Order: sequence, then structure tokens, then C-alpha cells
Amino acid sequence: MANFIFLVQSRVTYFLLLALLALGPIGCLNYGPISLKSERSKYNLAIQKTNDEQLLLNLVRLKYRDTPFFLEVGSVASQFKLKNKASITAQLESMVKDIFNLGASTSYEESPTVSYTPLHGDDFVKNILSTLPLKTITLLFHSGWSIERVFRVSCQLLGGLENAPGASGPTPKLAPQYKEFLKAVQYLQEIDDRDALHINYQEVNGQPQMVLQISNEAKNSKSALEFARTVNAVPGKSMYVLNHFPTPEQVDHLRVVPRSFLGIMFYLSQSIEIPKRDVLKGKVTLTKTLTGESFDWFDVTGDLLTIRSSNEEPLRSMVRIYYRNSWFYIDDSDLSSKSTFSLLTQIYALQSGAIKSTDPVLTIGVGS
Repeated sequence: MANFIFLVQSRVTYFLLLALLALGPIGCLNYGPISLKSERSKYNLAIQKTNDEQLLLNLVRLKYRDTPFFLEVGSVASQFKLKNKASITAQLESMVKDIFNLGASTSYEESPTVSYTPLHGDDFVKNILSTLPLKTITLLFHSGWSIERVFRVSCQLLGGLENAPGASGPTPKLAPQYKEFLKAVQYLQEIDDRDALHINYQEVNGQPQMVLQISNEAKNSKSALEFARTVNAVPGKSMYVLNHFPTPEQVDHLRVVPRSFLGIMFYLSQSIEIPKRDVLKGKVTLTKTLTGESFDWFDVTGDLLTIRSSNEEPLRSMVRIYYRNSWFYIDDSDLSSKSTFSLLTQIYALQSGAIKSTDPVLTIGVGS
């Protein structure tokens, strides 16, 4: 009788062990989709965060006349390891039935690898030093960005009006010209607020052109007439063409000079609040007016972007970096600055295009 009980319990043990081993792979089947769902979001957030930090870091570098450097995420690869372990013990006594101790454990291990690619050579020239194409500026407008924000960030000259062109490089010593340009783009914004402005891109004889079309109902409005007067164009027209080199005969054409992406970054770097100790030590250029007074760059870029500085790590920030013994950040409640920074990231993406994943300069196994 005892032998019979032992035989039965042995068979039960055998089948239970088979069941554990069979159910283990079934659980494994769910780990792939689950890990993909969770890890993709984590990678997305991590890459977005580091991209923002790199952009802010380079803005601060430019203000201090330090060398900017762009390191792109070329590729992200990850390996997943899943280990299952099953165990079973039994107390085999003739008078005791079905006393089994079953055990199962699963270990999950991830090994991500990130490849970084620096921007240099032709890619650096194309992405960073080349001026923004008029087609890109038109695309930004059609993507929902306000005409005022797009023009202020991307253009340094419109119809003879300067938008602080000297700020497209290291901080100038003399205060820039910018007020008439701001008036002109504000008039355009007023027209656009009435849904009376349309912008199209075209090429004529291989020359890129951006066409400003004002509706017939709005072409004689105060905003349209003031815009024409400010840029020294013929008033009351429904179409003005922007190109790089208009001829004297093209009376309805206005000259436009876009900035390069590096020029945009130099321009927006003027919005950084520099710690007083660095100002006193002469680590940044102080801009003066013709009368020798200090010029406040907030008048130019303040309502577009404000990058604050602090000795302590900020508690509420959209993005922050630690550089030269100070924290630099964009306040999370500063919606206008967040919008301009988001626009900057989109311009960078449009200029960059596809990032090649070959020739990584550095490959790191995260967590190694």
C-alpha cells in the first residue's frame, strides 16, 4: 500500500512539474509586448529630456562664447533576458496526502545600448551654419506657429528693416536696430489674427520666394497699410513677395535675410540671465547704447524667451542644466518661453533631417 501511495504521489509530482515548466514559456510570451510598451515611453522621455538639455547647454555656451557641440542619438538598441526557475518539493509519508511545496521565480534583465553621433563636416555646415530656407519658414507658419514668433526668431532682415542682425553672432558691443522690424511683424500678426493672411512658397527661375497674400477685405485695413508703410512697400496691395535679392523693378518684392540655425541660437542666447558674479568678472560681453548706457536685451527677446539662472537647483523648470557653477533653466510656467524653445527644437529637427547611425563616436551600455 505504501508503495502504491508513493507511486501516485510521484506521478502527481511529475505532472505538476511539467505544468510549471509548460506555463513558464506562456508567461514569457507576454514580456515582449509589455516591455516594448513600457520601455519605449521611457526611452522617448529620456531622449527628449537630454535633447532639450543639450540645446539649452549650447545656448548658454554661446552666451559665454564657449564652443557649442552637438551630439546626436544615432541609435538605441536593447536586449532583454528572461530567466524562469521552477521547483517542487514533496513530503512523502504514507499517512500524509498531497503535501507539496511548489516554487517559481522569474528574473527580467534589460541591457540597452545607445550610440552617439557628433555633428561635424558637411552635416554641421548643412544643419547648423546654413541659413533657413524660405520653404522651411513657410512650413513653420503652416504648422501653426504665429507669423510674429517665426519671423522674429528666423529672420534678421525684412524689407530693409533690421532685426538685430549683429545678434546672429557673439553678443555685439553696440545696441542693435530692431524696433521697426518688430512693428512690421506685429502688423502682420494682426492681419493673421483676422484670418486674412496666407503665405505660400514658390520658385521662379530657380529662385525661392515666399508670397504674403492679404485678403481683399483686409488689404486696406490699418494693419495692412501700416505694414506697407513700415517696410517701405506700395500700400493697398494684396500680395507681397519675399526673396533674397529683389531687383529695383520688382516694386512688390521685399528682401528677406533668414538666420542660420547657429544665428538663431546666438540671437536667443541674448535672453539668458547671467549671474552677476560672471558679469563683474567680464565673462560675457556687455552691450552699450551709443550714449554709453547698458542695453537690456530683454527689450529684444524678453517676450520670446527668458532663460533664468540660480545658485540653487530650480524646483519648477521645463528644462535645466548646471554649467559654470550655476543652474540655467526655463520656468515651467513661462508659456511663451516654452513655446519659443519648442519652436527652436522643431527648426533644429527640420535642419537636421535624418541622422546617420553609422560611425558612432561613443557606444555605451547603459548601466554597465
